[in-house]
Amino acid sequence: MPRMKQIVLFLTLAVGVVLAFSGCHRVPDEVRIRQAIDAAAQAAGQADAGALTDPLTDDFDGNGGMMSRKDFGNLLRLAKLRGETVHVVMGPVDVEPRGDRYVARFTVTLGSGGKLFPAELGVFKVETGWRREGRDWHCYTATWTQQL
Repeated sequence: MPRMKQIVLFLTLAVGVVLAFSGCHRVPDEVRIRQAIDAAAQAAGQADAGALTDPLTDDFDGNGGMMSRKDFGNLLRLAKLRGETVHVVMGPVDVEPRGDRYVARFTVTLGSGGKLFPAELGVFKVETGWRREGRDWHCYTATWTQQL
């Protein structure tokens, strides 16, 4: 019987360790936001409107009403129809908490094939606001300014 107690104790400890480590595998919110930004940049480079707009909320506000979620999707769809290429080079992304939300700042360099967009779009300084919707983080606002 003592051997059985040792086996039960060992299994209990093993299950406890597994559960403890499984809790450690939760991806931090900051990392999830960086991943969403990276995925959106890749989507823009592939002219994938659906993937670009996935992390945006339905009420997304771009540059104080200049661009909505729908506007971004339509612009990328038009670029794809015209065979446009978009080149995206991301700078470092800084993510910081703001209460129950996050702000992410980065620079992005955009270029294109020159059909729909100017060939040299330039470097932009971007600030985005993120909020949790269900289990995922979504961008609800963004402002950008072209750097000279």
